[in-house]
Amino acid sequence: MRKLMGLILVVVLITAVLCGCGEGPAGAPEGETRTITDMLGREVEIPATVETIVPLANTPRMITYLGLADRAVGIGGMSFDDIDPVTAYAYANKELWSKVPIVGTDAMGATDYYPEEIIKVNPDVILCSYTAELADEIETQTGIPVVAVPMGTLFGEDYEEALRLLADVCGVPEKAEAVIDFMNGCLQDLAERTAHIPEADKPSVLGAAATYKGVHGIESVYVRYAVFEAINAKDMTAGVTGEADAVLLDKEKIIEWDPDYIFLDSGGVKLVQQDFEENRDFYTHLAAFRNKKVYQYPSSTSYYSNVEIPLVNSYYVGSILFPEKFADIDFAEKANEIFKVFLGADEYLNELNASGLGYRQVTFGED
Repeated sequence: MRKLMGLILVVVLITAVLCGCGEGPAGAPEGETRTITDMLGREVEIPATVETIVPLANTPRMITYLGLADRAVGIGGMSFDDIDPVTAYAYANKELWSKVPIVGTDAMGATDYYPEEIIKVNPDVILCSYTAELADEIETQTGIPVVAVPMGTLFGEDYEEALRLLADVCGVPEKAEAVIDFMNGCLQDLAERTAHIPEADKPSVLGAAATYKGVHGIESVYVRYAVFEAINAKDMTAGVTGEADAVLLDKEKIIEWDPDYIFLDSGGVKLVQQDFEENRDFYTHLAAFRNKKVYQYPSSTSYYSNVEIPLVNSYYVGSILFPEKFADIDFAEKANEIFKVFLGADEYLNELNASGLGYRQVTFGED
């Protein structure tokens, strides 16, 4: 791994950073620092004013939500050649970050970081969502303070606290509260619209072609899917497992459930279409396919979990399952409002739809 290479260079660069300047970040006198406790319980001494950051793991997404993308001097992530609009935080920043060096990666679950590259860009603070052991290792390798937060549970309190801590470190606490309040306002709106629908009046639904460690066909399904829970949907996977997850099932189980509606991750639609051509008998047993009630939306997961896309997905699914409850919502307008708050991007829905990865009904066997 690259993090084990260039040890001599690392030592030299650390020495240069520590000895070459008499002032701290942003021109503050040397020694002007404060100590914070990160979300792993680590006490970290950071500059009083943080102007430059290196976000690793899931924190590039989080700092985008906080309007801090322009402070990144190095990024943990993937090549911009590989990014599509479903990796919304990176796609929205592709021009801004086009000349920012990639200093780490977690592609396909393989964590790697490049200490010599991080030292070269010399951030005030490194942000990450790694373990305490790895955070300590990065700090030791670079000589730069590392603040760690959890990956964050979708729509969960730990995600909110992660945003608050990162905002505190970077001096924008009001931005974290604005984003959190907006997210919770959307969730409350979704819940209230659907709270009093009798269970007998709800159509059944399944989230299939679920994305995890790559794209999959119809046999990959979401369990305890936050998108469905947000709108009190009648999810056919209830009881499969106690944890929110994506799991592979025997396809016969889907026939047994026979949901009224099926929503597919857009990245997996081609696999489902190919399987449909090869196994039409299977799909004729599913009412959703017979009745043309199959739809696609962008994956909630792309290089860790998005927040803005699942929120938009919830409004999309709600408008289809319970049209009378969402009759006053202009979906495109609401989607772009959500994307603007989280990504700072205008008309981002157009980017998703133009790529073919957005929101639409999917038809089969009509070519």
